[in-house]
Parts: sequence; structure tokens; C-alpha cells
Amino acid sequence: MLRRSFHSVPPLPENEERERFAELQRTLLDRWLAIPKVTGVAKDIVIVPSLSLEGLGMSEIPGVTHYEERMLFTLALLRHPRTHLVYVTSQPLHPAMIDYQLSLLQGIPMAHAKSRLTMLSTYDSSPRTLTEKILERPRMIHRIRNAIDPDRAHMTCFTVSSLERRLAVRLGIPLYGVDPDLLELGTKSGSRRAFREAGVQIPSGIEDVHTEEEVISAIDDLWQEDPSLSRVVLKHDQGFSGEGNAVLDLAPLKVAENASSASRRSAIAEAVEDCRFTSSFPSWKRFSSEMNRLGGVVEAFVEGEMKRAPSGQIRINPRGELEAISTHDQLLGGPDNQTYEGCRFPADSSYRIEVQSDALKVGEVLQQKGVIGRAAVDFIVVETPTGWERYAIEINLRMSGTTHPLMIMKMLNDGEYDASTGLYITGRGDARFYVATDSLRSERYRGLMVDDLLDIAAVHRLHYRPWTDTGTVFHLTGALSQFGKVGITAIGQTLRDAQEHFDAVREVLDMETATAKAQ
Repeated sequence: MLRRSFHSVPPLPENEERERFAELQRTLLDRWLAIPKVTGVAKDIVIVPSLSLEGLGMSEIPGVTHYEERMLFTLALLRHPRTHLVYVTSQPLHPAMIDYQLSLLQGIPMAHAKSRLTMLSTYDSSPRTLTEKILERPRMIHRIRNAIDPDRAHMTCFTVSSLERRLAVRLGIPLYGVDPDLLELGTKSGSRRAFREAGVQIPSGIEDVHTEEEVISAIDDLWQEDPSLSRVVLKHDQGFSGEGNAVLDLAPLKVAENASSASRRSAIAEAVEDCRFTSSFPSWKRFSSEMNRLGGVVEAFVEGEMKRAPSGQIRINPRGELEAISTHDQLLGGPDNQTYEGCRFPADSSYRIEVQSDALKVGEVLQQKGVIGRAAVDFIVVETPTGWERYAIEINLRMSGTTHPLMIMKMLNDGEYDASTGLYITGRGDARFYVATDSLRSERYRGLMVDDLLDIAAVHRLHYRPWTDTGTVFHLTGALSQFGKVGITAIGQTLRDAQEHFDAVREVLDMETATAKAQ
């Protein structure tokens, strides 16, 4: 008998791939509608938690492949007793972590859930996207297809790109996510256009900037428009969590009030060399090269003595229905507070409903253009004598750092988001709050294993307690031993209570690792 060949299959011509993808997408609605049904045929879902983001310097992010753990909240789908999940990762996940996540499920025996979970790994830790790794392994694609029934399956991903479209076509299943042809809407330039269409306020700025000359010209134009402007921010169109941003101070530039345009631009050209860059771009040469390749925007830096960075999360389901699903106050750090470090839920009551309203206006624009899936709309709000002034900053057409903690909370207590108040209400009817991060990090945490973390949390009573609907849930544990980095979602009866749970984890880990080092 001839053995089946597993040689790589050449990609389809682009037009043919698009046509095949569109044909598959027409089957998505029926498959999505079948998920909550307790009876009937089984449902298969392929989870590909790939960070397929153009311009993302994956090698610059410590433990980047472990971010694939963030979609473990999808294990909540195993509550539906006829659902089977196939979860693919770059590296195998620790068995204790899988058991830990399954133990959080309410109302289903762990053994029953585990029997319907297939974990697959490429055994490739290189800093490349997971989808690339799968596509270059035809036997892996064969294993995924063998684990599902393509006639009842669909795929869901952390981000979507042309790579995920290609994988969906190779697997012969639809994709629950934005069509890659619409991704321009989620770039920094595309976001500004969508905001204008939605009638949402944005900072002064210029989009579709590429060359160094265009950057300098844009800065000069904004400065002339507003001579009091003290800072501008330069953003790559494909920036991610603040990566790809740079801030330039204009105040130190020695330019006479009536200087010629040539003099101003000469001063700006010299000053951009001293921009404050995010960690992935240590020099103007590297930053401007990426700007030239991908494009970007130049914006007035939003100033304010009291300033925050809320976001509104929305979802457009396969029926095309738009809904608000949460608001958060993002926790920012790094130079000029440009880097995402975590979030608090919900956003402050002073502005969260207004943020949600603006996010829904943007969602209506996305809805009209055919977007399906999750999106987050980020804002800057500044306190003024008459209230909080809002500026829309960017659209994330993907899952984001705020997706995981909200879905973990739903996994734990089967509650719902109340859009009328902006609060999350548990199945018991109580409001719950959380503080979350993907990057609780210390050099002292290096060497801690998953088992060590779970043991420390048990001894110090840090774990989530279902009888109170409070406590801490861990993720990104695979990055702990090598990188000293872990993710946590700390849930409380109030935001202050949630913060205390969050702080307790840090204090306990610092104490335990200090003791270990001393020994």
C-alpha cells in the first residue's frame, strides 16, 4: 500500500484562496449557533492562539511563545458537553497547568471535560508566529484534521492575518474572526479614519505617514497648527501594546517664533534622533525604517494633569449583532506611559458609560464594513473643570490583553456584563471587579516551576475561592521558570478588594523567593 504523502502543499493563488475562504465563512453562522446547544451533534473548535501581528518584534518580548496560554479561557467551552476542543501551541503546556485550568470549570466533571480536549504542539520555541509553524508542518495539519470533523468545526484565533486565512482554507473550516482584508481598519491610520466616520473625537494628527521627510513635515504642520504643542507621538500603523510608539519633546527645540519652514524642519530633523522609543526600537534609524515599511501616524500628545487610558470592548457575532462586553482602565508604563502593563475592570464610573457609548459608535462603523469578532477601542481621557474629555486613540481588531481576564471571570462564575451600569454581575447577582496583568515579573521569580507556584498559592490562600467569587487566577505560568514572569487576574468584591488580592500575590512571591535565595 502506498503511504500518504505529507509534503507541503503549495499555497493556493491569492484569488482562489480568498474565494475558498469566503465559501467557508458562509458556513460559520450555523456552526457558531450550535455551540450552546446541550443536545444534538458534537461541535469541534480549533484554537490557534497565534500572535500574527505585522511589525511585532516577537524576539523582543520575553517568553513570547507562552502568551499562547492566554486563550486557555476557551476551555470554558468544554462546559457544553458535546463540544470538543483542539488547542495548538508552539511548545507543550505543563500538565499541571491544564489540570489547573480545567479545575476552574463549574458544573462539569474534570474527567469529562479532559476527555474532550486535544492538546497539540509544534515543539518549536522559535520567536515566530504559531500559525507559520503549523503551516510549514503538513503532518500537523493532518493531525488537526484527524481530530475534528471538518463539517462541524470552526477555528478561533488570538489574532487574524492572511496566515490564519490560509490555515482555515488548508483545514477546510471557517474562522470566527475578522476577514484579513478588513485589517486596515485596525491600523493606527485606519483607526483615525473610522473614528472620524463614527463622529468620535481624536487628537490632532496626520495618518499614512511613511518617509522621514513625511514625518518631519507632519510634526511641523501640527506644531504650526498649535504653537503651544509640547510633545508629539509617532506610531507605527501595526504597533502592539505600545510597541512601535515614540515620543518627541518639542519644547527644547531652539526655533525662533518667526523662523522659516526650512529652519523649523531642520531643527525637527535633528531632534527626532532623540525620540524616546519603546524597547523594540532602540534607535531612530530602526524606528524610521519600520515606519517607512509599514506606515504610521503622527499625533499631538494628549496632555493633562489627571489623565487615564480606558478602553471599551465590543463584539460583533456571526449574525452581525453588535454588543458592548466590557470597559477597562488600562495600566500603562514605560517611557511616557506608552506600554500596556495590565488593566482594571471596570473603567472608572466617571466616564465608563461614555467610553462604552463611543466604542459602540465605532463598532457600528466596523459592523457596516462587515467586521466579525472582538475589538477593543482605546481612549485617553483628561479631567477638565466640566468633566472628562475623551480622545479615541486606536482600534484593536483582535483579542487583547483585556480579553483574557474578562473571559476568565465568565469561566469562573458564569455571570454577565450589564451594559446599563458597566458592571459584571455573577450568577449569584453580585458585582465583581478585577485587576489583571500579563507581566508580574521579577528576576527572583526565575526558577519557580508551575508546581511551585500552585503550592505557594495554596499555602497562602491566594487561589480563587468559588464560595466567595474572589481570589486570584494565574496564567502565563510557562514563562515563570525561565523569565520570572507570570500573569494574574485578581478578583474582588470591590476594586480596592481586587487590588489587595493583586498586591498579596506580589508580596507572597517576593517573600517566598527571598527566602529561597537566602537558603
